Amino acid sequence: MKRTPLYAAHRRAGGRMVEFAGWEMPVQYSGVIAEHMAVRSRAGLFDVSHMGEIAVRGAGAEAMCQRLTANDLARMQVYQAQYNLLLNDRGGVIDDVIFYKRQPDDFLICVNASNSEKDFEWLRQHATGKIQVENVSADYAQLALQGPLAETILQPLAPIALADIKSFYFAESEVAGTGCLIARTGYTGEAGFELYCSSQDAEKLWHNLLDAGAPAGLVPAGLGARDTLRLEKAYPLYGHELDDSTTPLEAGLQWVVKFSKGSFIGCEVLLRQKQAGVERKLVGLELIEPGIARSEYRLLKDGRYIGRVTSGTRSPTLGRSIALGYVEAEEGRAENILEVEIRNKPVCAKTVPLPFYRR
Repeated sequence: MKRTPLYAAHRRAGGRMVEFAGWEMPVQYSGVIAEHMAVRSRAGLFDVSHMGEIAVRGAGAEAMCQRLTANDLARMQVYQAQYNLLLNDRGGVIDDVIFYKRQPDDFLICVNASNSEKDFEWLRQHATGKIQVENVSADYAQLALQGPLAETILQPLAPIALADIKSFYFAESEVAGTGCLIARTGYTGEAGFELYCSSQDAEKLWHNLLDAGAPAGLVPAGLGARDTLRLEKAYPLYGHELDDSTTPLEAGLQWVVKFSKGSFIGCEVLLRQKQAGVERKLVGLELIEPGIARSEYRLLKDGRYIGRVTSGTRSPTLGRSIALGYVEAEEGRAENILEVEIRNKPVCAKTVPLPFYRR
């Protein structure tokens, strides 16, 4: 398994290590619920250095990326970030990614750890002329400082006014003397920052942040809390809510798809699906009987199979069992009562609006 530059720091901090997407990562330190609630009320620090980074630059880079993605990159300003989807010919999601526009025709793309090589090859195959596509994942470490006190903790360490960085924008500056790309992005539903730095500076930055944040209650947080936090916000996880055979329209990501930008790979398939309507859709579920809906559990309506759970947990913030799942489109209406099959027993649940949690 691969290890991030912070592996030794995690072990010293008592992190419980598990395999995730081919990486040995901390799932928790003090406990998933404690770390989750720290992020909701104070702040948590995540090592997300397993995520991949791909640089695409050179004349024509934006036009090439426009053809491969659902969102409209032409709307971006320099130093703006954008959530986007790499699509295949069938309209399926190759990956959900974030584009960072450093200069015209100069993008850094953050991709999912399990997809970094796949995404790199897909981008490289479509590069023409002077467009350069480089997998720079090994060059970067990424730390996510998330929670309502994130800016209070980070500001004394940065020479720039962090309040000037709007949501889904970024700046390039220093944090505690370490050169960083400081992005107002995250995967928790809380205010915060994602910090990209050189791999060799990761451990110094990690300790500087934890030391600076200790008086405010900052704690290291693992993948367990990251998953429960993102699920409360109904953020998709690749391999669960998204994959190569799932379209953005099925996944409730129609807001990402900008048909107005012109033709792109998968566009015609998605247009036909938009006109005909989807056959299945992603819904939010809340259990109304005891139990926890886990990934791949069957969903039933009056005993008839109608879909499957993609992610599920007991929400630490809400104190209820929640889940995401795909169901037949006609069963996706609000307040629909259905069953989750848990250990061969049907357990009642209802469809609810998303996200589950709003600050």
